[in-house]
Amino acid sequence: MSTLLLRKGDVAELLNMEEVTGVVEQAFRDYAAGRAQMLPKVYLRVEQGDFRAMPSAVPGAAGVKWVNVHLRNHELGLPSIMGIIIYNDATTGYPLAIMDATEITAYRTAATSAIASRYLARPDSHTLGLVGAGHQAYTHLESHARVFSLEAVKVYDVRSEAVQAFISHFPHFKVKAASAEEVAASDIVCTLTPATAPVIRAAWVKPGTHINAVGADAPGKQELDPEILRLAQVVVDDMAQACHGGEINVPVRRGLFEQKHVWGTLVEIVAGAKPCRQDARAVTVFDSTGLAIEDLATARLVYEKARERGGYAAIDIV
Repeated sequence: MSTLLLRKGDVAELLNMEEVTGVVEQAFRDYAAGRAQMLPKVYLRVEQGDFRAMPSAVPGAAGVKWVNVHLRNHELGLPSIMGIIIYNDATTGYPLAIMDATEITAYRTAATSAIASRYLARPDSHTLGLVGAGHQAYTHLESHARVFSLEAVKVYDVRSEAVQAFISHFPHFKVKAASAEEVAASDIVCTLTPATAPVIRAAWVKPGTHINAVGADAPGKQELDPEILRLAQVVVDDMAQACHGGEINVPVRRGLFEQKHVWGTLVEIVAGAKPCRQDARAVTVFDSTGLAIEDLATARLVYEKARERGGYAAIDIV
C-alpha cells in the first residue's frame, strides 16, 4: 500500500465545484448525525504569522489540515496562505495521501458560502457583490453561479489591477468594478478580505440582503460594521471558532454583540434542526471560519478520484 503525493496542480485538476458542494453539504449532515467529528482550529502564533491545525474525521477517513497565514509573504514572492492535508484511512490509520490544500481550501470555502446563500438568501437574488478580488472571489463567483441566476456581479478591491484581472477572467458574466458601498447594495454580498476594521457599513446594506462574512478567521479580524450583526439573523459555522476568530469575535469582546443572539449554525440549518430565512426583508449573515470536516470531505473526494484515475506520485511509508 502506498501513500499518494498530490501536488497543487494534481488537486486542481481533480476538483469540481458541483461535486465539492455536494460532499461538503453531506459532511454537514454527517456531523449533525454524529457520523463525523472535528475539533476547533488550534492556532500556533509566530513572529510573522500563524499556523493552524484542523483535525477531523468523516465516514471512512480521518486527517488534519496544516495551514499557515503569513501576510507579508508577498515580499518574498510566496503565497500568504499555504497548506497540506494528511489523509488517513480511519480503520487502520494508514496515511493514504499527502496533498496540497490550497485549492481544496478555496473550493470548500466557496462551496460552503453558496450552501449558506441557498438557505439564507432570498430565492430571487440575482446580484452578487464581492469585497476582495483575490482567489476566493473567483471560486465564490463560480459557486454562486451554480445556485443563482446572476444578472450582475459587482466587485471591489483596494487594488484596481486585481479588479481588472477578475473582470477579464469572466467575460461571460456581467461583472463591473464598484465601490464598497455599491457592492454592499447587492442581494448577496461576500466579504473576502483580511481586514481588521469594518469595510461594510450598516447604512449601505439594504433589507433582504444576505452576507457571507468569510475574511475574518483569526482574533482581531472583522469586515462588517457591528451594527449589521445586531440587526441581522446571524448564523455561524462553529460557535467556538466564530467567537474566537470569526466575524463576531471583535464585537463579542467589545460587548457590541452577544453569543446568545446567534440564530444557529449552518449545520443545524442544513440538517433541518433550525429554520432558514423567515422574512424576505431580513438581513442574514453567515459567519464563515472554515470547518475541518469541509476540508476532509473534499480531500476524500480528491483521493478517490486520484485512485480511480491513477498515475500520481506515491511513496511507501510502511
